[in-house]
Amino acid sequence: MSKQLPVLTGAEDTGCCTPLAQEPIPATDAVNAAGAFKALGDPTRLQLLSRIASHAGGEVCVCELTPGFEVSGPTISHHLKVLRQAGLIDCERRGTWVYYWIVPSTLARLAGLLQVGSVTPVG
Repeated sequence: MSKQLPVLTGAEDTGCCTPLAQEPIPATDAVNAAGAFKALGDPTRLQLLSRIASHAGGEVCVCELTPGFEVSGPTISHHLKVLRQAGLIDCERRGTWVYYWIVPSTLARLAGLLQVGSVTPVG
């Protein structure tokens, strides 16, 4: 049985989160964001997300993702599933192939959460 990562939902869907440097993050938001950050904490998943996000046309077939990695197809599928469960990517089956694209709103929320702005260093 696989562990399900929380998907960013609720208040985050309306726009950017309040940056961490402006006010403390509520517990529920922290749990939701941590799931997405945890999914990105693996180098293979981060590379997969980058390849999907930077692919011309905004989407990519899994057949184009698997070459270039030194892991098996099932391992790539597992990593893609984790990214999907975290709400970072979405997909659609077309015939025998699956096509993936990023979910820009999720990436924007994570980026907004990490914005620092003009924080004055302590010390």
